[in-house]
Amino acid sequence: MSAPPLPAVSRVTRALPIPAGAGLARMVVLRNVTSFRHGWIALISGFFEPVLYLFSLGVGVGALVPSVTTDRGSVVTYAAFVAPALLAASAMNGAVFDSTFNVFFKLRYAKLYDGMLATPLGPRDVAVGEIAWSLGRGGIYSGLFLLVAVLAGLVHSWWSLLGLPAAVFIAFAFAAVGMFATTFMTSWVHFEYVTLAIQPMFLFSATFFPLSTYPGLLQWLVRLTPLYHGVALERGLLLGEVGAGLLWHVGYLLALGLVGVLGAARRIEGLLLR
Repeated sequence: MSAPPLPAVSRVTRALPIPAGAGLARMVVLRNVTSFRHGWIALISGFFEPVLYLFSLGVGVGALVPSVTTDRGSVVTYAAFVAPALLAASAMNGAVFDSTFNVFFKLRYAKLYDGMLATPLGPRDVAVGEIAWSLGRGGIYSGLFLLVAVLAGLVHSWWSLLGLPAAVFIAFAFAAVGMFATTFMTSWVHFEYVTLAIQPMFLFSATFFPLSTYPGLLQWLVRLTPLYHGVALERGLLLGEVGAGLLWHVGYLLALGLVGVLGAARRIEGLLLR
């Protein structure tokens, strides 16, 4: 006798990139998929902000700035220059929203994780599950934005096929660090610090201007920010400026994500199992 078909939400969770050994984390993702099943509009609403920036700045300012020379020497239109950066920002926005606001509510008010840890799920399952869900949301935002960029004629390189996987990778780094940071928060007021971190990164991570136009000291500070590495990675892929230097950006984001996963799991264990 053949096994009954899996529900749609279960098939979705099986498709998510959850590491081996963290199978129970799928239950956390399944819970989130079920809760958003009838609220999908709220799920995708955050994707509109980067799209509005693309058309207001990329197209509007692009009419005044005929071309931009990238840090690698390519000459492109301003809209084509800005689009990869906004793709990285889409991944960041989707991942940060879920891994901070939603996780904080579940941890401090709904006490959802207390109930999860009363089941066979462990702290790592909770951390990996929530980060995987945030990663999925960042991937949705990025996929929709990339589609808009393609339809607008701003994508010209076949390397852009790796733009969506790279965006998911960016979302992983921000989701992991976002959840780790959220475990230290005890009040909604602390989200002012999230805004204080995200907004300057969005504006100054070589998003709207080449890094070479920044003063020397500011260039080094920008290079320390995770969004800059995401922007540089996406810009290299979408503009076809591919080289060994992109591996440095991948390594930075990977290390940041792993630190976030391990830190979040340890913090949840300390908060809920002590």
